[in-house]
Amino acid sequence: MEYDNKRVDSLLITMQRDLEAHLQANKIAEPLMVGIHSGGVLVAERLHKAMALTEDLGTLNSGFYRDDFSSNGLKAQLKPSSMPLSVDGRHIVLVDDVLYSGRTIRAAMNELFDYGRPASITLVVLIDRGRRELPIEAQVVGVTHELEPEEYLQVSGPDQLEMSIIRREPNEV
Repeated sequence: MEYDNKRVDSLLITMQRDLEAHLQANKIAEPLMVGIHSGGVLVAERLHKAMALTEDLGTLNSGFYRDDFSSNGLKAQLKPSSMPLSVDGRHIVLVDDVLYSGRTIRAAMNELFDYGRPASITLVVLIDRGRRELPIEAQVVGVTHELEPEEYLQVSGPDQLEMSIIRREPNEV
């Protein structure tokens, strides 16, 4: 199944509207938007621009914070995080492309707390694929699409965001 750039653009417009409503309802005027590498950064860049946020977009690579780091090791694409020196008292909008087990989000929150103690964290995801292993829930979701365990999503960009659902072969890791 494909989510072409037109469909993803439509999801992003809805997500922007829902996020702005959430921020307004919670009286959050100047959030710090943070994208999780790599797909979450692509989604965050689009939302950040559409919402005309003035502060630079933060980026996190939570690879070192994952609970499976010791078994999976370092990935070749491990990019550095880029964050303000402190997030103390800030309202964070944490953006990722896919919410699945919840482990990436948990790792990203662990890294965020190394930068300080945020006032709040709002989770925004392009797609929630269900089957959570940890009790983590997004406040803003583009689309909910439950996938089978052998399926995964591939997000491509940056100019035109598209998503593809890909089925792993039984012998693939």
